[in-house]
Amino acid sequence: MTTEHRAEHRTEQRPGTRTVTTAQGVVAGAPHEGITVFRGIPYAAPPAHAGRFAAPQRHAPWDGVRDATAAGPTAPQAARNLGGIDMSPYFGPGWVPGEDYLTLDVWAPDPNRRGQDPDQALPVMVFVHGGGFVAGSTRASLYDGAAFARDGVVLVTVNYRLGIAGFLDLPGAPRNRGLLDVLAALRWVRENIAAFGGDPGRVTLFGQSAGATLTGAVIAAPESRGLVQRAIVQSGSGLGAFSPEQAARVTKAAAAALGIAPRTDAFDTVPDARLVEAAAALGGIDLRTTSAYDPLIGLSPFSVVADRQPADAVAAGLGSDGIDLLIGTNAEEGNLYLVPSGAYAASTMADVRTTAERSHPEPDLLLAAYRAAYPGAAPGQLRSAVMGDALFGAGSRALADAHAERSSGATYSYLFDWRSSAFGGLLGATHTVELPFVFGLDPAQLRGPDALFGPGTPPRDLAPRMHAAWIRFARTGDPGWAPYDTRRRATAVIGNRWTVREDPGGEALRAWER
Repeated sequence: MTTEHRAEHRTEQRPGTRTVTTAQGVVAGAPHEGITVFRGIPYAAPPAHAGRFAAPQRHAPWDGVRDATAAGPTAPQAARNLGGIDMSPYFGPGWVPGEDYLTLDVWAPDPNRRGQDPDQALPVMVFVHGGGFVAGSTRASLYDGAAFARDGVVLVTVNYRLGIAGFLDLPGAPRNRGLLDVLAALRWVRENIAAFGGDPGRVTLFGQSAGATLTGAVIAAPESRGLVQRAIVQSGSGLGAFSPEQAARVTKAAAAALGIAPRTDAFDTVPDARLVEAAAALGGIDLRTTSAYDPLIGLSPFSVVADRQPADAVAAGLGSDGIDLLIGTNAEEGNLYLVPSGAYAASTMADVRTTAERSHPEPDLLLAAYRAAYPGAAPGQLRSAVMGDALFGAGSRALADAHAERSSGATYSYLFDWRSSAFGGLLGATHTVELPFVFGLDPAQLRGPDALFGPGTPPRDLAPRMHAAWIRFARTGDPGWAPYDTRRRATAVIGNRWTVREDPGGEALRAWER
C-alpha cells in the first residue's frame, strides 16, 4: 500500500507553476495574483481495498513533480438534498471517484508577497468541512481560501473518509477512522507546512457542523498534543458523540442492509458504491438508549464514537491543554432542516413534542423552557429552536463551559444572527449561513431565488469583519472581544450590528444542563 503509487505520479513541471518539496515529493501548484493553490496533495495512502477500514498510513513517495493544479477525487458519498435550496456550494460536486482521496488543499501566499518578510513563518489554519459525516469535500466553492492567503495565512482544507468507511464502528477495525484521517492531516501539516511558508507551531484547527464536532473531538484527544495550538468550533457539539451501544445499532443495521456479518472482513468485500448506497438507507434509526439520547436526532447515522463525550473529556482534563478555543452557533440553526422542505410551515405542536421527546429525557420541562424563551412562537419556530439546540447549542455551551473551567487556554464565544432572506425570510440565521463570511467571500456568489442568501444583501462590512476576527484569533488567540467564562458567558453577537452580550439564549439552554 505504501509503494503502489511511486511511478504513477512521475510528471514534468508544467510551465507557470510554483513547486514545493514535501516529505513525499515535489508538488506543483497554480499561482494567481500573489497566492498559490496546491490541490489534491496526499497526506495519507489511498484507503483502497483492505485499507478502507484501517488507520491511515503514510503515502508512498513519488518521483518527479506531482501536478497539484487541479482538484482530485473525493470520498465516496451519496448526493445530498435538503429541499428547495441550492446547497452545492456547501456539499461540492459529491463523489468524484478515485482511490487517492485522502488529500488536502493548501492556499499559500507567494514567497515574494508584497509588504511581508518572506522569511517570516505565517499562521496556519486547517479547515475540516461539514456534511453530516456522510458528504462534503475540499472541492466545495465555499472553501475558497484565497482571502485567507491574501491576508497572510496559510490555509489547509482536508478531505477525510465519510459514512461507513469513515465512521461505522466495526469489530476488528480502528474506531473513528475519519477522525484518524484528520489527525494524520495535522501530522502532515506539522511535517510539511513550513515549506509552504507556514508556522507548524501556530496551527489553528477549525471546522463547521460535522467538521466542528470533529474539531472538538481532536482537542479532546490526547493524540492532538503538539499538533494544534488553537481551535474554532462553528456549529458543532461537545455532546455530539455516539456511545458504543448506539454505534453498535448502526453497525447491525448496516450489516443487515448489506446482508453480511457485522465484521471488518465482510465489509472489506463490499464495493464503495454499495457501501454508499447502504449508508444512505440508514437514516431514522432510533438511537435512544437507557442512558443516552441521539445527539443527531436522526439526521445522520454516523458521528464520532466515544466512551465519553468530548465536553466531558475536556472537563476531565484529557486531551490537549492550553489550546485557545473560539466556539459558537447560529441563532436559527434548525431552520435549514425544516424551511426548504416545507416542514417549518407545516409543523404542529405534536411535531415539536416529538422533537423534544427524541432529544431530551424530560420533554415537558424542555417545552416549558422554550415556550418561555420564545413567547408567542409558532410551532415551526419552536421546533427549529429545539432542534438547533439539540444538535449544536447545548453541546457547544457544554464544551465552552468545560474548556473555560479546565483549560489554561483562553475561551471565546460567538452567536451569528444575520438573517438570510431566502424563502421569504424564513431561512434566517440558519445552519451554514456564517461560512461565506468566515471565508471572506463575495456575497453575490450566494444570492438568488434558491441560493443560501436569497435575494437580500448582507451588510457590506460583515464578511471582512468576521473574516478578520477569525484571522486575528489564529494569529493572537484573541478574536477581539471579551473572553468567555461560566459566570458571565460573554458572547459576541455577530450580524447587522456587533455587540457583546452575556449568555444569549441562556434561558432555553439551561434546560439542557446535566
